[in-house]
Amino acid sequence: QVQLVESGGGSVQPGGSLRLSCAASGRIFSINAMGWYRQAPDKERELVATISRGGTPNYADFVKGRFTISRDNAKNTVYLQMNSLKPEDTAAYFCNAVMFLTRSSYPSNPVDYWGPGTQVTVSS
Repeated sequence: QVQLVESGGGSVQPGGSLRLSCAASGRIFSINAMGWYRQAPDKERELVATISRGGTPNYADFVKGRFTISRDNAKNTVYLQMNSLKPEDTAAYFCNAVMFLTRSSYPSNPVDYWGPGTQVTVSS
């Protein structure tokens, strides 16, 4: 069974740092884009950052210069280094991956997977 599992969330003071990890496991042929989204209470889920299989990143304006997304294709893992955290960064952070589960599904039938989320709380 394919799944994504996040880790690295927690509580930190403003200005602090956290590093999130998300590992994909199961029978996977290939992973295309991977990314991080977040959802604060009473708000819609929003994109934080994505990264292509080749390593090209894309960031939401509100994290540019503070967050860095990276991935290790050999480990099917994506990371999010979060620096200079602000109280408004408080949210549940969700990992996303666009996967091809079999050779025959590539490239026409990708499947979108989400992790269960990890909480990030920034507070003094």
